[in-house]
Amino acid sequence: RPSPKAQPMPWPLPIDPFLPEILDAVRSRRAVVVTAAPGAGKTTRVPPVLAEDGPVLLLQPRRVAARAIARRIAVEREWTLGREVGWHVRFERRFSDDTRVLVATEGILTARLQDDPLAAAFRTIVIDEFHERSLFADVGLALARQAWLARDDLRLVVMSATLDANRVAAYLGGCPIVTAPGRSFPLEVSYRPGVSIAAAIADVVARTRGAVLCFLPGAPEIRRATSDLAGRLPSNVPVLPLHGGLDADAQDAALEPGAGTRVILATNLAETTLTVPDVVAVVDTGLHKVARYDAERGIDSLETERISQDSADQRAGRAGRTAAGVVVRLWDARDRLRAHREAEIARVDLAAAVLDVMAWGGDARTLDWFEAPTAHAIDAAHDLLARLGAIDAGRLTALGARLQRLPIHPRLGRLLLEAGAGGMAARACAILSERHFAPARHGTTDCDLLAAAERGDLPPHVLRVAADLGRQAAEAGAPHTDERFRRAVLAAYPDRVARRREANGDRLLLASGAGARLGRDSGVTTHEFLVAVDVAGATRPGDEALVRMATGIEKSWLRPNRSEIRHRIDDDGRVGAERVTAYDAIELNVESVAPDPLEASRLIEAAVLANPDEAALRLIRRLTFARQPVDLPALVHRAAQGARSVDEVRLEHVLDASTRRALDRDAPVALTLPSGRECRLDYRDTGHVVASAKLQELFGLAASPRLGPGRVPVTFELLSPAGRPVQVTSDLESFWRTGYPEVKKELRARYPRHPWPDDPWSARPTARPIPRNTPKPRA
Repeated sequence: RPSPKAQPMPWPLPIDPFLPEILDAVRSRRAVVVTAAPGAGKTTRVPPVLAEDGPVLLLQPRRVAARAIARRIAVEREWTLGREVGWHVRFERRFSDDTRVLVATEGILTARLQDDPLAAAFRTIVIDEFHERSLFADVGLALARQAWLARDDLRLVVMSATLDANRVAAYLGGCPIVTAPGRSFPLEVSYRPGVSIAAAIADVVARTRGAVLCFLPGAPEIRRATSDLAGRLPSNVPVLPLHGGLDADAQDAALEPGAGTRVILATNLAETTLTVPDVVAVVDTGLHKVARYDAERGIDSLETERISQDSADQRAGRAGRTAAGVVVRLWDARDRLRAHREAEIARVDLAAAVLDVMAWGGDARTLDWFEAPTAHAIDAAHDLLARLGAIDAGRLTALGARLQRLPIHPRLGRLLLEAGAGGMAARACAILSERHFAPARHGTTDCDLLAAAERGDLPPHVLRVAADLGRQAAEAGAPHTDERFRRAVLAAYPDRVARRREANGDRLLLASGAGARLGRDSGVTTHEFLVAVDVAGATRPGDEALVRMATGIEKSWLRPNRSEIRHRIDDDGRVGAERVTAYDAIELNVESVAPDPLEASRLIEAAVLANPDEAALRLIRRLTFARQPVDLPALVHRAAQGARSVDEVRLEHVLDASTRRALDRDAPVALTLPSGRECRLDYRDTGHVVASAKLQELFGLAASPRLGPGRVPVTFELLSPAGRPVQVTSDLESFWRTGYPEVKKELRARYPRHPWPDDPWSARPTARPIPRNTPKPRA
């Protein structure tokens, strides 16, 4: 086995003494996990040593880092950039057949493994900064491990500054772990909640000399901070941005060491692999942008969230690499951060990853992942790919194979191909791929995306990506038209169709069934139907998602994918029905149809059980009083058969003959009074039975009748001639004897034309007053 060539390094780094151990571990076990603190030098020192045994593929999570690392290795090893060391990132490559260390983004490995599943072009694959847990790092590691298991001379190295090394080592067959210290100097850490970014930077610049690195969530925040710093710093202190949207020259300017003080405003790409030299101070907002996907609503968004504790520690470590440093954290020291960052595989759209695994020949459901995604997330990815036409019956289609080869999300690939791969389509896909949303509405438009693509002020990196996309997907096709472009947007976002809730209003119903609101910057103001191209999730509970970019479409373009007969009970209790054709949750057409008898019976049955009318309640109480077993659901079910309205349900009609006889005998509907009138009986839940009658109608009735198996006496509500309650009694005999004399004395003068006999037992019952000209009966 050849030994690494003894080549003097321009300067020593903490990782250097551990290089022989790492090389021995790789040679003996074909895998090793390397953990090293920030600043140890693992990224630039380990791969060249491994390259002594054959070509090395070094994977990085970001394009800007890949280019910078390749340049750094070239300087340290005195190699020629593009020959011994090179890079390969999306839309850009610089390497040759002589390249010994190829620095690439993680997606490049996945793309290479489609054509070369055993990674035959490389002896060693190094996955760096694995702690960032990007989606394609997980995909790359899973596929590379399969090649490692199948090929006995392939070697795997996983490196990170903060990593659960034992879990990764176990995933790689229990391989060795090499831990190297970093080189750190004392840090003065202070917390300044509520202080503005510009004020914190100005304060640090005034008391330090060297590079001041400020971490912000994204490019818009960097632009605002740059503006806020105007006039607050000495004129000789440059302010340099550093983010993935810059071209290579602008990124290099931030990474070049300087003689004096300078301020670098960076996103989290400067957190680990990208080394900004001579940093003496870090100002940390404690925020970063996190991609999240809501599969239920089909919404993917970039949210600003708090960083984790390991991220905060790494950011602080940037200030202690060469000398004692200063760290200013713009949050409260009492705040508790999450210990580790969340893996992308648990929070982002998996459609591109699932498509890659299928093109490789595997199944995301059964692939041996380092950390498997949820079955729900994989199912959502399969659903989206099927709607895009990339898969059919779980198999990759010809279109899916084409989409997988494009270096953009399958959605954007479908848009690019559907629109004819023209200049506007490529520019639109570049805008979405690079997340360059610059809302600047000028009047109305049919398509915000097309209006953005037609702008003349797109940044150079977006135009460069558009040019590369146009070259990769160029094909002959029908000439570009606005309608074709809008149809292509629909093809790319079939799950994002929306409909206005009111004409020309801003409230929308999404195809997922969720609500959303059209942003003020959108120029799509008149279309009833539209596609929500860019949707931001709600920032506060109860708020709706915000559609920032939309495309108007025609109703006729939507092919219904759902049809149902919907039954309902109208206010009058009758069952109605309508046929609804819909696109997901959005109704397209509704027409009245005849109700299905079985469904009508089911609805009526449910309505009666949920809210039985008074007749049903009276019957139930009578059955209970008569001690007849009652199965109400079964009774209602029988009565509802064939009914077309709630009013047609008559429970008593479905009672069997013996039950009806028992009811008539033990719980009659009415009681015949001595006056001859039929008085309805009211059966109460308490088990009592009540009859309301005028006192004079009961003359001659000596005692309260008794009903039912329990021989329950009827309780009489005795009424005055005017129908007002006088007394309540279930012992009529006692009332005549003791209560009636008092009632007579009180009411006789008030109702002189009604009989008030001294002997109610023998008096003639009546409900009528004594006719005029008739002598009043003597008391």
